[in-house]
Amino acid sequence: MFRLLRSGLTLLVTLAAAHIACAQTLTIAASAIPHAEILDFVKPQLRAEGVDLRIKVFTDYVQPNLQVEERQLDANFFQHRPYLEAFNREHGTHLVVVPGSAVHVEPFGAYSKKILNVAQLRAGAVIAVPNDPSNSARALLLLQKQGLIKLKDPTDILATSHDVIFNPRHLKIRELEAATLPRVLDDVDLALINTNYALAAGLNPTRDALFIEGADSPYANLVAARADNVSSPALRKLVDALRSPAARKFIQDRYHGAVVATF
Repeated sequence: MFRLLRSGLTLLVTLAAAHIACAQTLTIAASAIPHAEILDFVKPQLRAEGVDLRIKVFTDYVQPNLQVEERQLDANFFQHRPYLEAFNREHGTHLVVVPGSAVHVEPFGAYSKKILNVAQLRAGAVIAVPNDPSNSARALLLLQKQGLIKLKDPTDILATSHDVIFNPRHLKIRELEAATLPRVLDDVDLALINTNYALAAGLNPTRDALFIEGADSPYANLVAARADNVSSPALRKLVDALRSPAARKFIQDRYHGAVVATF
């Protein structure tokens, strides 16, 4: 009996070791909130499917792309398509969207410690916006939607401050690194902040934003990778997990509208 028990235990250990050995490691770059939190949620599902998901958290929007391009990481989950396309043009990178990987929208919002509504925005007020091309344009488009400015091309997703043709309040637009925007709220009249940075700073977009994008925003966050691994089975399993009913419920329950699933 003892020999049979020992043989059975040995077999179980061998099978477990074989399963671990066969698991494919997938290393993903992500912003801390909400991306890394969503990835943490789907880790058990991926582990059961033979994928060892490893998450590397970044506080900026540059290194996650550069490190995937340089093959230090397999993929990333932190950005939307307009940012990825602008980044590729600016940095000479060649990252691509993993097909069907749009997961959520983080409605972009405007925050202030000096005013309670847009009507109180004084002439010559200082407005801080992200300094990367796609999110800068996103901020300008949102300001335009509020009637504060008008752009030469009202639909240009890569518009810059030079494209502003109507600025009746003579607003001063300052472009700053996206991650720093929550920290300058004391120094500016208004700051347009990406939701991941707003959440990390303790801001609640649905409660604290003076105005915010609707859930129909075209800036869906997605998974990006290199062309040589974009169709890998592990990435396919990751996308399926991120777009599962369980992940959708997690997003709804945890973020209460500050992050909106797109599937």
